[in-house]
Amino acid sequence: MAPPKKYPDESRARAVRLFRESDPKPVVRRLAEQLGVHPEALRNWIRQDEADRGERDDRPTSTESEELRQLRKENAEFKRANEILKTASAFFAVEPDPTRRRS
Repeated sequence: MAPPKKYPDESRARAVRLFRESDPKPVVRRLAEQLGVHPEALRNWIRQDEADRGERDDRPTSTESEELRQLRKENAEFKRANEILKTASAFFAVEPDPTRRRS
């Protein structure tokens, strides 16, 4: 389970909105200080918002990240099930009796 978020989603959205609506663009460090958040956190939120809006290609969108997380989880479940099936098939496999004749 993921740890709880340090900053609520509303605060993140508000911070990004303030940055986007400002003209000229504020210095991220100063805006972060005014909002009481870590500058790198604000910088990452801005980058993610830009990716979600299609303004950047260097990182996945939030939707893509969520889909990737779900697929990795599903893949891990399939691998566990596959291991269980391999173990069960080995357990139930019966070696043919070489003295017994086939009809």
